[in-house]
Amino acid sequence: MDLEFDRNHLWHPYTNLSEPVNVYPVARAEGVYLELEDGRKIIDAMSSWWACIHGYNHPELNQAVIEQVSQMSHVMFGGLTHNPAITLGKKLVEITADDLDCVFFADSGSVAVEAAMKMAAQYCHENGQLKKDKFLTFSKGYHGDTFGAMSVCDPETGMHHKFSRLLNQHLFVDSPVCAFGAQWQDKYIEAFAEKLAARHHEIIAVIFEPIVQGAGGMNFYSPEYLTAVKQLCEQYEVLLIFDEIATGFGRTGKLFAYEHADVVPDILCLGKALTGGYMTLSAVMCNRKVADGINSHFMHGPTFMANPLACQVALASINMLLKSPWKNKVLAIEKQLKSELQDCMNLPMVKEVRVLGAIGVIEMKESVDIEWFQSKMVEQGVWIRPFMNLIYIMPPFIIEPEQISHITKSILSTLKKRP
Repeated sequence: MDLEFDRNHLWHPYTNLSEPVNVYPVARAEGVYLELEDGRKIIDAMSSWWACIHGYNHPELNQAVIEQVSQMSHVMFGGLTHNPAITLGKKLVEITADDLDCVFFADSGSVAVEAAMKMAAQYCHENGQLKKDKFLTFSKGYHGDTFGAMSVCDPETGMHHKFSRLLNQHLFVDSPVCAFGAQWQDKYIEAFAEKLAARHHEIIAVIFEPIVQGAGGMNFYSPEYLTAVKQLCEQYEVLLIFDEIATGFGRTGKLFAYEHADVVPDILCLGKALTGGYMTLSAVMCNRKVADGINSHFMHGPTFMANPLACQVALASINMLLKSPWKNKVLAIEKQLKSELQDCMNLPMVKEVRVLGAIGVIEMKESVDIEWFQSKMVEQGVWIRPFMNLIYIMPPFIIEPEQISHITKSILSTLKKRP
């Protein structure tokens, strides 16, 4: 593998091409393991950024791709349709809340957020709400790296401050402070309620990640917050968008995170685990109020929208998930992570440990030396990619208890050696 070419010419996510960080060459992957070019096998504790919930090289998902590619790898969705898109659309309508019965297929999580924001904006425009030109969201949120998505990411601690002068300016409130499982108090929603009351005539929609804030801070918060927000949005007739690109398909212990509160948004964004990590695909679902309110052409149409290969493997992935004991698996992962990561709290550099579903987070008091930490973890046979002061894991659902223990023990021993 020509790593010299990679180093000099290939840009990796969030890196400096002139001074690139070290990368590890992967030759193949199977189950929960990545096999490096030198033959070492490392457990992927990240599910390739939340996506590979079934692990790698799964024969059933492989077969779905093989069968589809022999028929049709791609066809434009403009003016044409195909069975993989129809059957996947039916499945998504079946497994989500009853109100969410309209599906728009996009080609990445960021594009799903863009499409959702455009849906809401076009709905307001075509219903005479011409003064509405802002979105309301939380600090510490993350929704993607395209311009619309960046504009509703955390404006200060996020990754996009260098582009702030180019972004539309939206409205922010502090991220929820009511921890998941903590006793609810009405004061937790006061700042949000005040902002919505004062500015609702300007607000196109409220958009945020339900229950779990992802790359912006790995914050877990109370389902009661969703209930309160939904009531306020209905009171002020403001649309509600949930970004479940990271949390969808079982990761939090519910099939979708909004189910923790039994609250249904007007628009729902899905992605990442949608295809089991095989291909890029996302979906934006909305209710009939939004769909009928957009009474002219919705002006969005990615070239690879509803790609047949991606739709077919997504359908196979969802069916595999639903027929598996995924709830028990995620609950078992949660229980083990809570037990085994707790030892990290004895370390002076650790601020907090939190776990929800198949997500484990160690929040450090200071930023993590990512390259050093990764190198030490790889030496112990584990792949983790920290971010800022967060060491977080979200393993494939197929992971075995002894593999989880290997991850947690490796984290603990590595942190003890931290310079």
